Amino acid sequence: MSMLAEQVDGVIGVDTHRDTLAAAAVSALGAVLAHAEAATDAHGYLQLLEFARKHVPGRRCWALEGTGSYGAGLAAFLQACGEKVVEVCRPKRPVQRGGRKTDALDAVRAAREALTSEHLIQPRRREEREALRVLLTTRQGAVSATTAAINHLKALVVSAPDDLRNEIRSMGSKAQISYCAKLRDRPCQTLEHRMTVRALRSTAHRIQTLRAEAKELEEQITALVNEFKPELMQQVGVGAISAAQILVSWSHPGRFRSEAAFATFAGTAPIPASSGLTDRHRLNRSGDRQLNRALHTIILVRARVDPDTRAYIARRISEGKSPREARRCLKRALSRQLFKLLERTPESLQAAA
Repeated sequence: MSMLAEQVDGVIGVDTHRDTLAAAAVSALGAVLAHAEAATDAHGYLQLLEFARKHVPGRRCWALEGTGSYGAGLAAFLQACGEKVVEVCRPKRPVQRGGRKTDALDAVRAAREALTSEHLIQPRRREEREALRVLLTTRQGAVSATTAAINHLKALVVSAPDDLRNEIRSMGSKAQISYCAKLRDRPCQTLEHRMTVRALRSTAHRIQTLRAEAKELEEQITALVNEFKPELMQQVGVGAISAAQILVSWSHPGRFRSEAAFATFAGTAPIPASSGLTDRHRLNRSGDRQLNRALHTIILVRARVDPDTRAYIARRISEGKSPREARRCLKRALSRQLFKLLERTPESLQAAA
């Protein structure tokens, strides 16, 4: 029997969708007590809460899918009401082909997943974390759109009329964008030339607008990070974007049971791959890849500017590790360092000072 089954009288599993929520009340032994369905609005949330109080009046826990998307509103409502909420991954499907699949069954599977899980996952908090997440996601969208627009501009230059292409192709990317933004078409030019100029100008303006948007969003992200966790930005190699991603993935103190769990979540915990006389670890490709990318960026910056990091890499290479393996060791150590920093409360920081 799992730890949760010993702590509660029942679990309310919820399968979340855009417009509906399917719930199932399950006892601590896994028996299905009742089913319910509600809309994804305040009235529906209240209906589900009354359903839970009726069928599991004592100690209960909610097991929700998609607490960061379709289940975000319900999770916030339940936490505000003092309910215990855990997040479950997508429930396991029946192994046989043609297995039954309904929202009610998915809700039951979510509840049983929580009952049998060794380690429960706390939902990410909203408020400050959600503010950072929406800014970070929007900035990433602007950056991706900028890259696509630059590639489009390069393609337009390649296929442009000869006289126009010869004007632009020898310039660098920054000069090309500035030059194309100032291009003007003239009536004496051919139709192809005029339309190509308009396309180049429009694309260059789009790039400039997206870059300005990304810069403005980055300034807002920097201000929020400095407000929530200023000590994070003081670490070597940690910039505003990397710090924001770390805070978004970490969410709040106590969400991870240990620094080892945080390292596993970040994909920096090495996986043993020893065989015979070979003693080695291989790359961990699981976990939060955006968080892993942020840690990787910090390590690359430290390897360039920090003498201690360069000395560590050189020592590891002299011991027989490859540069890539040395960086993996650094990422594991970095996840431990950042986790301890993130878990420190303002009171402990004052005491240390």
